[in-house]
Amino acid sequence: MKHLDSLRYIDAIARAGSIRKAAETLAITSTALNRRLLAMEEELGVPIFERLPRGVRLSTAGELLIHHIRNQISDLDRVRSHIADLSGERRGHISIACSQALLPFFLPEQISLYRRDHPAVTFSVHLRDRDAAEQALVDHSADIALVLEPVRFSDFHTLTAVQQTICAVMAADHPLAKKEIVRLRDCVPYPIGLPTASYGVRHLIDAAMTRASFRLPATVESDSFEFLRRYPTTENLISFQIPIGLPPQGQDGLQYRPLDLRDAAPGQLLLGQLRGRSLPVAAAKFADQIARAMTERYS
Repeated sequence: MKHLDSLRYIDAIARAGSIRKAAETLAITSTALNRRLLAMEEELGVPIFERLPRGVRLSTAGELLIHHIRNQISDLDRVRSHIADLSGERRGHISIACSQALLPFFLPEQISLYRRDHPAVTFSVHLRDRDAAEQALVDHSADIALVLEPVRFSDFHTLTAVQQTICAVMAADHPLAKKEIVRLRDCVPYPIGLPTASYGVRHLIDAAMTRASFRLPATVESDSFEFLRRYPTTENLISFQIPIGLPPQGQDGLQYRPLDLRDAAPGQLLLGQLRGRSLPVAAAKFADQIARAMTERYS
């Protein structure tokens, strides 16, 4: 709606941290965008942004304003979604922040199922792990978040939580593939692939190591779970993943075995939204679908 254009412009500048970059995103000139900003600052009587040598930063007044702006935009999206539902055709856009494990299999399946019944709904899916996923809810860049072992800020409202047992991922002909359950000590003789420290799986492995009398030094470390999942097909390396991020057994020449719960505690995979926010219809219904799928498979 036209009357919200100026608010959307302010939001774009805040997200970009630069008037020039925001103008490129909005497909207008930086001069025109700067005029809009100056007009709003004059109307408010205070600067919204602090001008820096390279870009801009929200002022104290700007922090208050941006919170109001994002709530206004979110409320309008929710009303639009309700109006679309009255016409019998669900519309809207759903933004998801999620851990890497959700990207290869689970979310593509769930989004395609939803869009089969509601083809007018669009999606954006952003890789955000732990605290970054929760921050995406706070700044309204995501409607829902799916994250393993989140920091759980006070603003995170949990919709569903399921346990995920850490699995050792290996080639089909690996010696440990003959076991039904793998002890962490069993992995010591083999090369190890680990995600970097910011990820939930690494957090769980590191927690297990604090209780162990041995170490699992990383032969290969990466921030790409896809790389770590595929690497065991090239040598006898073992990597680790949660079940929701794994393909069917034997696919791509891989096998995975759960770690013994005496060695590594399962992680909590949480579906959540911003506390106190009423989601648009499309996002709320999709969250319900995701919650049911998680519960049916892993509870």
